[in-house]
Amino acid sequence: PNEVSGIEPYAWWNFEDDASEQTGRFPHHELRIGAKVENGKLMLHRGAVLIAAKSEEIARRSSQVPLLDVPYIPETPMMPNDPPDNWPIFHLFHPDKDLGAPYDPNSAIHYKGRYHLHYIYRNRAGISYAHVSSTDMVQWKWHPTVLVPQVNRHGMFSGTAFLTKEGKPAHAYCGWGSNRNWIQYALDDNLDKWSEPVVMIPRDDTGKLMVNEPYFDPDVWIMDGLYYGLNGRSSHQSPLIMKSENLKDWEHIGELLHPDFDEEKLGVKKEEDISCPNFFKLGDKWVLTCISHRLGCRYFIGEFKDEQYLPEYHAVIGGNSRRYFAPESLVTPDGRRVNWSWFINGNNKDNRGTQSLPTEMRLNANGQMRFRPIKELEALRYAKKDKNMIKIKEHSSLLIDEIKGDHCEIEVVVTNTGNSSFGIDVLCNDEGKDGLRIKVNRDKDLLEVGDQNGDFTLHQDEPLSLRIFVDAGLIEVFANEKQVVMADKKRVAGSKIEDRVVLFSSGSALVIDRLTFWKIKSAYN
Repeated sequence: PNEVSGIEPYAWWNFEDDASEQTGRFPHHELRIGAKVENGKLMLHRGAVLIAAKSEEIARRSSQVPLLDVPYIPETPMMPNDPPDNWPIFHLFHPDKDLGAPYDPNSAIHYKGRYHLHYIYRNRAGISYAHVSSTDMVQWKWHPTVLVPQVNRHGMFSGTAFLTKEGKPAHAYCGWGSNRNWIQYALDDNLDKWSEPVVMIPRDDTGKLMVNEPYFDPDVWIMDGLYYGLNGRSSHQSPLIMKSENLKDWEHIGELLHPDFDEEKLGVKKEEDISCPNFFKLGDKWVLTCISHRLGCRYFIGEFKDEQYLPEYHAVIGGNSRRYFAPESLVTPDGRRVNWSWFINGNNKDNRGTQSLPTEMRLNANGQMRFRPIKELEALRYAKKDKNMIKIKEHSSLLIDEIKGDHCEIEVVVTNTGNSSFGIDVLCNDEGKDGLRIKVNRDKDLLEVGDQNGDFTLHQDEPLSLRIFVDAGLIEVFANEKQVVMADKKRVAGSKIEDRVVLFSSGSALVIDRLTFWKIKSAYN
Protein backbone atom coordinates (compact mmCIF):
# COMPACT_ATOMS: atom_id res chain seq x y z
CA PRO A 1 0.00 0.00 0.00
CA ASN A 2 1.02 3.59 -0.73
CA GLU A 3 3.85 2.46 -3.04
CA VAL A 4 4.13 3.43 -6.71
CA SER A 5 3.20 0.54 -8.97
CA GLY A 6 5.52 -0.58 -11.70
CA ILE A 7 2.58 -0.82 -14.07
CA GLU A 8 1.56 2.52 -15.55
CA PRO A 9 -2.23 3.00 -15.28
CA TYR A 10 -4.20 3.76 -18.40
CA ALA A 11 -6.39 6.12 -16.39
CA TRP A 12 -6.39 7.20 -12.76
CA TRP A 13 -7.91 9.68 -10.35
CA ASN A 14 -6.84 11.03 -6.97
CA PHE A 15 -10.05 12.97 -6.25
CA GLU A 16 -8.07 15.55 -4.26
CA ASP A 17 -9.93 18.55 -5.64
CA ASP A 18 -12.31 17.27 -8.31
CA ALA A 19 -12.96 14.32 -10.62
CA SER A 20 -10.29 15.16 -13.21
CA GLU A 21 -8.52 12.17 -14.76
CA GLN A 22 -4.77 12.48 -14.10
CA THR A 23 -3.06 10.94 -17.17
CA GLY A 24 -4.67 13.47 -19.50
CA ARG A 25 -6.17 10.79 -21.73
CA PHE A 26 -9.71 11.73 -20.64
CA PRO A 27 -9.65 15.50 -20.03
CA HIS A 28 -13.44 15.97 -19.91
CA HIS A 29 -15.80 14.60 -17.32
CA GLU A 30 -19.39 14.78 -16.14
CA LEU A 31 -20.67 14.19 -12.60
CA ARG A 32 -24.36 13.30 -12.77
CA ILE A 33 -27.31 12.20 -10.63
CA GLY A 34 -25.76 13.25 -7.32
CA ALA A 35 -22.17 12.14 -7.97
CA LYS A 36 -19.66 14.35 -6.14
CA VAL A 37 -16.10 14.56 -4.83
CA GLU A 38 -15.92 15.01 -1.07
CA ASN A 39 -12.94 14.79 1.30
CA GLY A 40 -10.73 13.14 -1.30
CA LYS A 41 -13.34 10.55 -2.22
CA LEU A 42 -15.70 10.01 -5.15
CA MET A 43 -19.21 9.69 -3.75
CA LEU A 44 -21.45 7.51 -5.94
CA HIS A 45 -24.74 6.50 -4.43
CA ARG A 46 -27.86 4.99 -5.97
CA GLY A 47 -27.44 5.61 -9.68
CA ALA A 48 -24.89 8.43 -9.54
CA VAL A 49 -22.34 8.34 -12.36
CA LEU A 50 -18.95 9.74 -13.34
CA ILE A 51 -18.29 9.90 -17.07
CA ALA A 52 -14.76 10.59 -18.32
CA ALA A 53 -14.17 11.12 -22.03
CA LYS A 54 -11.76 12.45 -24.62
CA SER A 55 -14.08 15.26 -25.70
CA GLU A 56 -16.69 17.41 -24.02
CA GLU A 57 -19.38 16.28 -26.45
CA ILE A 58 -18.69 12.58 -25.86
CA ALA A 59 -18.80 13.12 -22.09
CA ARG A 60 -22.13 14.91 -22.39
CA ARG A 61 -23.75 12.36 -24.69
CA SER A 62 -22.36 9.31 -22.92
CA SER A 63 -23.75 10.34 -19.57
CA GLN A 64 -27.33 9.71 -20.81
CA VAL A 65 -28.51 11.82 -17.90
CA PRO A 66 -29.94 15.32 -17.70
CA LEU A 67 -27.94 18.52 -18.07
CA LEU A 68 -30.39 20.37 -15.83
CA ASP A 69 -28.36 21.90 -13.02
CA VAL A 70 -31.16 23.87 -11.37
CA PRO A 71 -33.89 22.53 -9.07
CA TYR A 72 -36.54 20.65 -10.99
CA ILE A 73 -40.03 22.17 -10.99
CA PRO A 74 -42.63 19.59 -12.10
CA GLU A 75 -44.16 20.27 -15.49
CA THR A 76 -47.60 19.16 -16.66
CA PRO A 77 -47.93 18.32 -20.37
CA MET A 78 -51.10 19.63 -21.96
CA MET A 79 -52.86 19.65 -25.30
CA PRO A 80 -52.79 23.05 -27.03
CA ASN A 81 -56.10 24.88 -27.37
CA ASP A 82 -55.92 24.79 -31.17
CA PRO A 83 -53.87 21.74 -32.19
CA PRO A 84 -52.83 21.27 -35.85
CA ASP A 85 -55.42 19.52 -38.02
CA ASN A 86 -53.05 16.61 -38.74
CA TRP A 87 -52.86 15.56 -35.08
CA PRO A 88 -54.76 12.51 -33.77
CA ILE A 89 -57.86 13.21 -31.72
CA PHE A 90 -58.60 9.85 -30.09
CA HIS A 91 -55.21 8.15 -29.79
CA LEU A 92 -53.19 9.02 -26.71
CA PHE A 93 -49.98 10.81 -27.65
CA HIS A 94 -47.53 13.23 -26.11
CA PRO A 95 -48.54 16.77 -27.04
CA ASP A 96 -45.05 18.32 -27.28
CA LYS A 97 -43.37 17.56 -30.58
CA ASP A 98 -40.03 19.04 -29.50
CA LEU A 99 -39.29 16.42 -26.88
CA GLY A 100 -37.47 13.18 -27.47
CA ALA A 101 -38.24 9.47 -27.76
CA PRO A 102 -38.72 6.76 -26.63
CA TYR A 103 -42.33 6.82 -25.49
CA ASP A 104 -42.76 3.28 -24.17
CA PRO A 105 -45.94 2.82 -22.08
CA ASN A 106 -45.15 1.74 -18.53
CA SER A 107 -46.55 1.30 -15.03
CA ALA A 108 -50.25 0.92 -15.90
CA ILE A 109 -52.72 0.25 -13.10
CA HIS A 110 -56.32 0.79 -12.00
CA TYR A 111 -56.68 2.29 -8.55
CA LYS A 112 -59.65 3.82 -6.74
CA GLY A 113 -61.75 4.46 -9.82
CA ARG A 114 -59.03 5.74 -12.15
CA TYR A 115 -56.76 4.13 -14.72
CA HIS A 116 -53.17 5.33 -14.54
CA LEU A 117 -50.61 5.01 -17.31
CA HIS A 118 -47.05 6.28 -17.48
CA TYR A 119 -44.91 6.59 -20.57
CA ILE A 120 -41.27 7.49 -21.11
CA TYR A 121 -40.28 10.80 -22.61
CA ARG A 122 -37.18 12.99 -22.55
CA ASN A 123 -37.97 16.38 -21.10
CA ARG A 124 -35.60 19.08 -19.88
CA ALA A 125 -34.85 16.92 -16.83
CA GLY A 126 -33.86 13.84 -18.85
CA ILE A 127 -35.49 10.45 -19.24
CA SER A 128 -38.71 10.80 -17.26
CA TYR A 129 -42.16 9.30 -16.84
CA ALA A 130 -45.16 11.25 -18.07
CA HIS A 131 -48.30 10.34 -16.11
CA VAL A 132 -51.89 10.31 -17.38
CA SER A 133 -55.07 9.07 -15.76
CA SER A 134 -58.61 8.39 -16.90
CA THR A 135 -61.92 6.95 -15.75
CA ASP A 136 -62.50 5.15 -19.07
CA MET A 137 -59.07 4.67 -20.81
CA VAL A 138 -60.31 7.01 -23.56
CA GLN A 139 -60.28 10.55 -22.17
CA TRP A 140 -57.00 11.22 -20.38
CA LYS A 141 -55.74 13.87 -17.99
CA TRP A 142 -52.04 14.67 -17.64
CA HIS A 143 -50.58 14.83 -14.15
CA PRO A 144 -47.43 16.72 -13.13
CA THR A 145 -44.28 14.88 -14.21
CA VAL A 146 -42.66 13.90 -10.91
CA LEU A 147 -40.74 10.72 -11.76
CA VAL A 148 -37.55 12.31 -13.08
CA PRO A 149 -33.78 11.84 -12.63
CA GLN A 150 -33.51 14.87 -10.30
CA VAL A 151 -35.84 13.12 -7.85
CA ASN A 152 -34.90 9.45 -8.23
CA ARG A 153 -31.24 10.12 -9.17
CA HIS A 154 -31.50 7.96 -12.27
CA GLY A 155 -33.54 8.00 -15.47
CA MET A 156 -36.91 6.27 -15.78
CA PHE A 157 -36.99 3.32 -18.15
CA SER A 158 -39.12 0.20 -18.65
CA GLY A 159 -41.40 -0.58 -15.71
CA THR A 160 -44.63 -2.12 -14.51
CA ALA A 161 -47.18 -1.21 -11.84
CA PHE A 162 -48.89 -3.56 -9.39
CA LEU A 163 -50.84 -3.60 -6.14
CA THR A 164 -48.98 -4.85 -3.08
CA LYS A 165 -50.47 -7.57 -0.92
CA GLU A 166 -51.81 -4.73 1.22
CA GLY A 167 -53.58 -3.23 -1.81
CA LYS A 168 -51.26 -0.22 -2.26
CA PRO A 169 -49.97 0.89 -5.69
CA ALA A 170 -46.30 0.31 -6.42
CA HIS A 171 -44.16 0.04 -9.50
CA ALA A 172 -40.92 -1.62 -10.52
CA TYR A 173 -38.77 0.02 -13.17
CA CYS A 174 -35.31 0.16 -14.71
CA GLY A 175 -33.26 3.06 -13.36
CA TRP A 176 -31.51 4.34 -16.48
CA GLY A 177 -27.82 4.88 -15.72
CA SER A 178 -27.89 2.87 -12.47
CA ASN A 179 -27.58 -0.66 -13.91
CA ARG A 180 -30.30 -1.64 -11.44
CA ASN A 181 -34.05 -2.17 -11.15
CA TRP A 182 -36.01 -0.36 -8.45
CA ILE A 183 -39.35 -0.38 -6.63
CA GLN A 184 -41.31 2.66 -5.48
CA TYR A 185 -44.55 2.96 -3.52
CA ALA A 186 -47.26 5.53 -4.19
CA LEU A 187 -47.79 7.85 -1.23
CA ASP A 188 -51.10 9.33 -2.34
CA ASP A 189 -54.24 8.16 -4.12
CA ASN A 190 -53.47 10.23 -7.26
CA LEU A 191 -50.05 8.56 -7.73
CA ASP A 192 -48.41 11.98 -7.74
CA LYS A 193 -46.16 11.31 -4.74
CA TRP A 194 -43.76 8.39 -4.48
CA SER A 195 -41.42 6.90 -1.93
CA GLU A 196 -37.67 6.69 -2.21
CA PRO A 197 -36.72 3.91 -4.65
CA VAL A 198 -35.66 0.54 -3.20
CA VAL A 199 -33.26 -1.58 -5.24
CA MET A 200 -34.24 -5.07 -6.49
CA ILE A 201 -31.22 -7.36 -6.10
CA PRO A 202 -31.66 -11.08 -5.33
CA ARG A 203 -29.43 -13.26 -3.19
CA ASP A 204 -28.02 -16.52 -4.51
CA ASP A 205 -28.30 -19.85 -2.70
CA THR A 206 -25.34 -18.90 -0.48
CA GLY A 207 -27.06 -15.70 0.62
CA LYS A 208 -24.74 -13.44 -1.36
CA LEU A 209 -26.22 -10.45 -3.19
CA MET A 210 -25.98 -10.94 -6.97
CA VAL A 211 -24.62 -7.47 -7.71
CA ASN A 212 -22.68 -8.28 -10.86
CA GLU A 213 -25.62 -8.83 -13.22
CA PRO A 214 -26.49 -5.94 -15.59
CA TYR A 215 -30.15 -5.66 -14.55
CA PHE A 216 -32.82 -3.95 -16.64
CA ASP A 217 -36.53 -4.19 -17.61
CA PRO A 218 -38.25 -5.72 -14.54
CA ASP A 219 -41.72 -7.09 -13.91
CA VAL A 220 -43.50 -8.04 -10.67
CA TRP A 221 -46.61 -10.12 -9.93
CA ILE A 222 -48.15 -11.94 -6.97
CA MET A 223 -48.83 -15.67 -6.88
CA ASP A 224 -49.60 -17.96 -3.93
CA GLY A 225 -48.96 -15.16 -1.46
CA LEU A 226 -45.46 -14.43 -2.81
CA TYR A 227 -44.06 -11.68 -4.98
CA TYR A 228 -42.31 -12.90 -8.11
CA GLY A 229 -40.01 -10.61 -10.04
CA LEU A 230 -38.12 -10.54 -13.31
CA ASN A 231 -34.77 -8.90 -13.84
CA GLY A 232 -33.77 -8.52 -17.46
CA ARG A 233 -30.09 -9.08 -18.19
CA SER A 234 -29.27 -8.58 -21.86
CA SER A 235 -30.70 -8.87 -25.35
CA HIS A 236 -29.48 -12.46 -25.67
CA GLN A 237 -30.11 -13.96 -22.22
CA SER A 238 -33.30 -15.08 -20.52
CA PRO A 239 -34.39 -12.76 -17.70
CA LEU A 240 -33.74 -13.97 -14.19
CA ILE A 241 -36.68 -14.84 -11.96
CA MET A 242 -36.76 -14.32 -8.20
CA LYS A 243 -39.26 -14.26 -5.36
CA SER A 244 -39.84 -12.37 -2.14
CA GLU A 245 -42.24 -12.16 0.77
CA ASN A 246 -41.78 -8.43 1.32
CA LEU A 247 -40.42 -6.81 -1.91
CA LYS A 248 -37.12 -6.15 -0.13
CA ASP A 249 -35.43 -9.52 0.37
CA TRP A 250 -35.31 -11.36 -2.95
CA GLU A 251 -34.40 -15.01 -3.45
CA HIS A 252 -32.86 -15.98 -6.78
CA ILE A 253 -34.68 -18.83 -8.56
CA GLY A 254 -32.92 -19.04 -11.92
CA GLU A 255 -33.68 -18.22 -15.51
CA LEU A 256 -37.25 -17.35 -16.40
CA LEU A 257 -37.47 -19.75 -19.35
CA HIS A 258 -37.86 -23.43 -18.54
CA PRO A 259 -35.15 -25.87 -19.74
CA ASP A 260 -37.85 -27.63 -21.83
CA PHE A 261 -38.30 -24.51 -24.01
CA ASP A 262 -38.95 -26.01 -27.48
CA GLU A 263 -37.31 -23.78 -30.09
CA GLU A 264 -38.54 -25.87 -33.03
CA LYS A 265 -42.15 -25.86 -31.87
CA LEU A 266 -42.17 -22.16 -31.03
CA GLY A 267 -40.22 -21.02 -34.08
CA VAL A 268 -37.91 -18.80 -32.06
CA LYS A 269 -34.59 -19.16 -30.25
CA LYS A 270 -34.55 -19.30 -26.47
CA GLU A 271 -31.88 -16.60 -26.47
CA GLU A 272 -34.04 -14.17 -28.46
CA ASP A 273 -34.30 -10.74 -26.85
CA ILE A 274 -36.92 -10.41 -24.08
CA SER A 275 -37.17 -6.69 -23.31
CA CYS A 276 -40.10 -4.77 -21.80
CA PRO A 277 -41.55 -7.99 -20.29
CA ASN A 278 -45.11 -8.13 -18.98
CA PHE A 279 -46.04 -11.48 -17.39
CA PHE A 280 -49.61 -12.28 -16.34
CA LYS A 281 -52.29 -14.94 -15.98
CA LEU A 282 -54.92 -14.95 -18.75
CA GLY A 283 -57.63 -17.55 -18.34
CA ASP A 284 -55.91 -20.80 -17.42
CA LYS A 285 -52.64 -19.86 -19.12
CA TRP A 286 -49.69 -17.60 -18.46
CA VAL A 287 -48.84 -14.97 -21.05
CA LEU A 288 -45.56 -13.15 -21.56
CA THR A 289 -45.64 -10.07 -23.77
CA CYS A 290 -42.35 -8.43 -24.64
CA ILE A 291 -40.31 -7.02 -27.47
CA SER A 292 -37.39 -8.34 -29.37
CA HIS A 293 -35.44 -5.46 -30.86
CA ARG A 294 -34.92 -7.74 -33.86
CA LEU A 295 -38.45 -9.19 -34.25
CA GLY A 296 -40.69 -6.53 -32.70
CA CYS A 297 -43.66 -6.91 -30.34
CA ARG A 298 -44.48 -10.53 -29.48
CA TYR A 299 -46.16 -12.81 -26.99
CA PHE A 300 -45.93 -16.32 -25.56
CA ILE A 301 -48.75 -18.47 -24.17
CA GLY A 302 -47.79 -21.27 -21.79
CA GLU A 303 -47.52 -22.68 -18.29
CA PHE A 304 -45.73 -21.55 -15.15
CA LYS A 305 -43.98 -24.80 -14.22
CA ASP A 306 -41.42 -25.42 -11.47
CA GLU A 307 -41.27 -21.65 -10.89
CA GLN A 308 -40.19 -21.15 -14.50
CA TYR A 309 -42.03 -20.31 -17.69
CA LEU A 310 -42.66 -23.02 -20.29
CA PRO A 311 -44.16 -21.44 -23.43
CA GLU A 312 -46.39 -23.48 -25.73
CA TYR A 313 -47.04 -20.85 -28.41
CA HIS A 314 -45.27 -17.77 -29.77
CA ALA A 315 -46.31 -15.06 -32.24
CA VAL A 316 -45.48 -11.52 -33.34
CA ILE A 317 -48.20 -8.86 -33.12
CA GLY A 318 -48.59 -5.36 -34.44
CA GLY A 319 -46.76 -5.92 -37.71
CA ASN A 320 -43.39 -7.22 -38.77
CA SER A 321 -41.51 -3.93 -38.99
CA ARG A 322 -40.82 -3.35 -35.26
CA ARG A 323 -42.79 -0.11 -35.14
CA TYR A 324 -45.48 -1.50 -32.78
CA PHE A 325 -43.41 -1.62 -29.62
CA ALA A 326 -43.04 -1.99 -25.86
CA PRO A 327 -46.35 -3.58 -24.73
CA GLU A 328 -47.74 -2.77 -21.29
CA SER A 329 -51.06 -3.85 -19.79
CA LEU A 330 -53.36 -3.67 -16.80
CA VAL A 331 -56.43 -5.46 -15.46
CA THR A 332 -59.75 -3.61 -15.35
CA PRO A 333 -62.16 -3.98 -12.41
CA ASP A 334 -64.31 -6.31 -14.56
CA GLY A 335 -61.34 -8.58 -15.26
CA ARG A 336 -60.29 -7.53 -18.78
CA ARG A 337 -56.60 -7.46 -19.71
CA VAL A 338 -55.99 -4.20 -21.63
CA ASN A 339 -52.73 -3.49 -23.47
CA TRP A 340 -51.02 -0.44 -24.97
CA SER A 341 -48.03 -0.35 -27.29
CA TRP A 342 -45.93 2.56 -28.52
CA PHE A 343 -46.32 3.12 -32.24
CA ILE A 344 -43.02 4.41 -33.59
CA ASN A 345 -44.46 7.03 -35.92
CA GLY A 346 -41.70 7.53 -38.45
CA ASN A 347 -43.64 9.59 -40.97
CA ASN A 348 -44.98 12.34 -38.75
CA LYS A 349 -42.65 14.09 -36.31
CA ASP A 350 -45.55 16.12 -34.93
CA ASN A 351 -46.82 13.16 -32.89
CA ARG A 352 -44.02 10.68 -32.37
CA GLY A 353 -45.16 9.75 -28.88
CA THR A 354 -48.29 7.88 -30.00
CA GLN A 355 -49.80 4.95 -28.11
CA SER A 356 -51.89 2.26 -29.75
CA LEU A 357 -55.57 2.15 -28.92
CA PRO A 358 -56.23 0.36 -25.62
CA THR A 359 -56.67 -3.24 -26.73
CA GLU A 360 -58.32 -6.08 -24.85
CA MET A 361 -56.37 -9.32 -24.92
CA ARG A 362 -58.24 -12.56 -24.30
CA LEU A 363 -57.97 -16.27 -25.01
CA ASN A 364 -60.78 -17.88 -26.99
CA ALA A 365 -62.26 -21.31 -26.26
CA ASN A 366 -59.35 -22.93 -28.14
CA GLY A 367 -56.74 -21.06 -26.12
CA GLN A 368 -55.84 -18.72 -29.01
CA MET A 369 -55.04 -15.06 -28.42
CA ARG A 370 -57.58 -12.50 -29.56
CA PHE A 371 -57.28 -8.71 -29.73
CA ARG A 372 -60.06 -6.15 -29.86
CA PRO A 373 -60.37 -2.44 -29.15
CA ILE A 374 -61.95 -1.76 -25.79
CA LYS A 375 -65.71 -1.20 -25.73
CA GLU A 376 -65.28 2.23 -24.10
CA LEU A 377 -64.11 3.64 -27.44
CA GLU A 378 -67.65 3.24 -28.77
CA ALA A 379 -68.67 6.31 -26.73
CA LEU A 380 -66.77 8.46 -29.26
CA ARG A 381 -68.86 7.28 -32.23
CA TYR A 382 -71.45 9.46 -33.99
CA ALA A 383 -73.04 9.93 -37.43
CA LYS A 384 -73.38 6.21 -38.13
CA LYS A 385 -73.90 5.03 -41.72
CA ASP A 386 -74.55 1.50 -43.01
CA LYS A 387 -74.17 0.05 -46.50
CA ASN A 388 -75.14 -3.55 -47.20
CA MET A 389 -74.43 -6.09 -49.95
CA ILE A 390 -71.89 -3.98 -51.86
CA LYS A 391 -70.80 -5.72 -55.06
CA ILE A 392 -67.20 -5.38 -56.22
CA LYS A 393 -66.37 -6.57 -59.73
CA GLU A 394 -63.32 -8.70 -60.36
CA HIS A 395 -60.03 -6.80 -60.51
CA SER A 396 -61.75 -3.50 -59.81
CA SER A 397 -62.29 -0.79 -57.19
CA LEU A 398 -65.35 1.13 -56.04
CA LEU A 399 -65.41 4.64 -54.56
CA ILE A 400 -68.04 4.86 -51.80
CA ASP A 401 -69.72 8.22 -52.34
CA GLU A 402 -71.64 8.45 -49.08
CA ILE A 403 -68.68 7.82 -46.77
CA LYS A 404 -65.71 10.04 -46.04
CA GLY A 405 -63.67 10.84 -42.96
CA ASP A 406 -60.17 11.30 -41.52
CA HIS A 407 -61.29 10.64 -37.93
CA CYS A 408 -63.51 7.60 -38.16
CA GLU A 409 -64.13 3.92 -37.50
CA ILE A 410 -65.03 1.56 -40.34
CA GLU A 411 -66.20 -2.02 -39.96
CA VAL A 412 -66.08 -4.28 -43.01
CA VAL A 413 -67.81 -7.68 -42.88
CA VAL A 414 -67.42 -10.28 -45.64
CA THR A 415 -69.08 -13.69 -45.31
CA ASN A 416 -67.92 -15.36 -48.54
CA THR A 417 -64.29 -14.37 -48.76
CA GLY A 418 -63.33 -16.64 -51.66
CA ASN A 419 -59.64 -17.09 -52.44
CA SER A 420 -58.59 -13.71 -53.82
CA SER A 421 -56.93 -10.75 -52.14
CA PHE A 422 -59.12 -7.74 -51.42
CA GLY A 423 -59.44 -4.78 -49.10
CA ILE A 424 -60.13 -1.11 -48.59
CA ASP A 425 -58.27 2.14 -49.26
CA VAL A 426 -58.68 5.02 -46.80
CA LEU A 427 -57.54 8.65 -46.90
CA CYS A 428 -57.96 8.75 -50.68
CA ASN A 429 -58.33 11.88 -52.80
CA ASP A 430 -61.62 12.78 -54.53
CA GLU A 431 -60.75 10.48 -57.42
CA GLY A 432 -60.23 7.55 -55.08
CA LYS A 433 -56.45 7.55 -55.55
CA ASP A 434 -53.33 8.01 -53.41
CA GLY A 435 -54.90 6.44 -50.31
CA LEU A 436 -53.45 4.12 -47.73
CA ARG A 437 -54.19 0.53 -48.72
CA ILE A 438 -55.47 -2.10 -46.27
CA LYS A 439 -55.21 -5.48 -47.97
CA VAL A 440 -55.95 -9.05 -46.96
CA ASN A 441 -53.20 -10.71 -49.00
CA ARG A 442 -54.33 -14.29 -49.54
CA ASP A 443 -51.19 -15.25 -51.48
CA LYS A 444 -48.78 -14.26 -48.72
CA ASP A 445 -51.07 -14.75 -45.68
CA LEU A 446 -50.55 -11.17 -44.58
CA LEU A 447 -52.62 -8.26 -43.37
CA GLU A 448 -51.06 -5.32 -45.19
CA VAL A 449 -51.67 -1.79 -43.89
CA GLY A 450 -49.78 0.81 -45.87
CA ASP A 451 -46.11 -0.07 -45.63
CA GLN A 452 -46.69 -2.34 -42.61
CA ASN A 453 -47.81 -5.95 -42.52
CA GLY A 454 -48.55 -8.71 -40.04
CA ASP A 455 -49.05 -12.44 -40.34
CA PHE A 456 -52.73 -13.18 -41.00
CA THR A 457 -54.22 -16.34 -42.46
CA LEU A 458 -57.82 -16.24 -43.66
CA HIS A 459 -58.81 -19.88 -43.97
CA GLN A 460 -61.10 -21.39 -46.60
CA ASP A 461 -64.71 -20.33 -45.93
CA GLU A 462 -63.66 -18.18 -42.95
CA PRO A 463 -65.64 -14.92 -42.76
CA LEU A 464 -63.77 -11.65 -42.33
CA SER A 465 -64.36 -8.75 -39.98
CA LEU A 466 -62.07 -5.72 -40.25
CA ARG A 467 -62.28 -2.91 -37.72
CA ILE A 468 -60.40 0.09 -39.04
CA PHE A 469 -59.61 3.21 -37.03
CA VAL A 470 -58.48 6.31 -38.93
CA ASP A 471 -57.14 9.16 -36.80
CA ALA A 472 -55.67 11.89 -39.01
CA GLY A 473 -52.57 10.14 -40.39
CA LEU A 474 -52.78 7.12 -38.07
CA ILE A 475 -54.47 3.91 -39.16
CA GLU A 476 -55.00 0.96 -36.81
CA VAL A 477 -56.61 -2.25 -38.12
CA PHE A 478 -57.98 -5.28 -36.26
CA ALA A 479 -58.58 -8.38 -38.42
CA ASN A 480 -60.87 -11.12 -37.04
CA GLU A 481 -59.41 -10.23 -33.64
CA LYS A 482 -56.39 -12.35 -34.66
CA GLN A 483 -54.05 -9.57 -35.71
CA VAL A 484 -53.63 -5.83 -35.26
CA VAL A 485 -51.42 -3.66 -37.49
CA MET A 486 -50.74 0.07 -37.34
CA ALA A 487 -49.43 2.36 -40.06
CA ASP A 488 -49.38 6.04 -40.88
CA LYS A 489 -49.77 8.39 -43.81
CA LYS A 490 -48.06 11.74 -43.72
CA ARG A 491 -50.07 14.92 -44.23
CA VAL A 492 -48.77 18.43 -43.66
CA ALA A 493 -50.87 20.51 -41.27
CA GLY A 494 -53.18 22.86 -43.14
CA SER A 495 -53.02 20.92 -46.41
CA LYS A 496 -56.07 19.50 -48.16
CA ILE A 497 -57.66 16.68 -46.20
CA GLU A 498 -58.03 13.52 -48.25
CA ASP A 499 -60.74 11.41 -46.65
CA ARG A 500 -62.41 9.24 -49.31
CA VAL A 501 -62.93 5.46 -49.00
CA VAL A 502 -62.50 2.86 -51.76
CA LEU A 503 -63.22 -0.89 -51.76
CA PHE A 504 -61.27 -3.15 -54.10
CA SER A 505 -60.74 -6.73 -55.21
CA SER A 506 -57.44 -7.96 -56.63
CA GLY A 507 -59.06 -11.08 -58.06
CA SER A 508 -62.53 -12.50 -58.31
CA ALA A 509 -65.77 -10.60 -57.78
CA LEU A 510 -66.72 -10.00 -54.17
CA VAL A 511 -69.72 -9.02 -52.06
CA ILE A 512 -69.20 -6.88 -48.96
CA ASP A 513 -72.03 -7.97 -46.67
CA ARG A 514 -71.84 -4.88 -44.52
CA LEU A 515 -69.83 -1.69 -44.28
CA THR A 516 -70.54 0.37 -41.16
CA PHE A 517 -69.04 3.81 -40.73
CA TRP A 518 -68.88 6.13 -37.72
CA LYS A 519 -67.27 9.49 -37.33
CA ILE A 520 -65.19 9.71 -34.16
CA LYS A 521 -65.20 12.77 -31.93
CA SER A 522 -62.20 14.05 -30.04
CA ALA A 523 -61.20 12.47 -26.75
CA TYR A 524 -59.46 15.72 -25.76
CA ASN A 525 -62.45 18.07 -25.64
